[in-house]
Amino acid sequence: MDHSCHKCGHAVAEGRPFCPECGAPQIRVLIPEPVSGPGATEAVTGAMAGEGVFSPIPSDVLPVHLSHGMLSCLLAAGISIGLMFVGLNPLAASLGAGVLAVVFSARRNPGVPIRTGWGASLGALAGLVLFGLTVILETLAVVWLHKSAEIRDAMIEKVEQAASRYPGPDMQPFLEYVKSPDGFAVMMVASVVFGLVAFVLLGSAGGAVTAAFLRRRK
Repeated sequence: MDHSCHKCGHAVAEGRPFCPECGAPQIRVLIPEPVSGPGATEAVTGAMAGEGVFSPIPSDVLPVHLSHGMLSCLLAAGISIGLMFVGLNPLAASLGAGVLAVVFSARRNPGVPIRTGWGASLGALAGLVLFGLTVILETLAVVWLHKSAEIRDAMIEKVEQAASRYPGPDMQPFLEYVKSPDGFAVMMVASVVFGLVAFVLLGSAGGAVTAAFLRRRK
């Protein structure tokens, strides 16, 4: 079936891409006109509300609110430091602080599962808070109760006990250095750094294990 060329009007056979008379292309693309009016607004609204545009976020990828997490960590650290005063080992208390922080956070957010990574973060924060509270209380004890001499004697006694287990020619000079003011200061700084790292790592481990256990249980 023939049709007329849109440029010169010459008859062009159906299917030929160019006019044999003027060479004009016969394939034309029709561009639809924009739709206006109330129907256009409804169509756009319907497309935006359709699937694939706005999809709900699964609850298990939503982190626990930071304020709830902080409150849980403070409560866990408070209970752990109370247990330390009744004789619980500080390292065990830091591990328990991580466990309690995740448990309290899960109770405050029952509809949001806590992932292992977020549980580790909560536990590390609880361990950090516990360490800060411990340092503050020990500092107050030194300043107000004048226990600096007792702390120094206790530290030197622990070093002497460790030296007795590993006797050697270098131990006596080390003991003399520890008993000096500079050596005691170095030992105090080293113990603070070790305590900070240990509290944070153990709290993080406790929180991660507890979060994994709660997710598996659910």
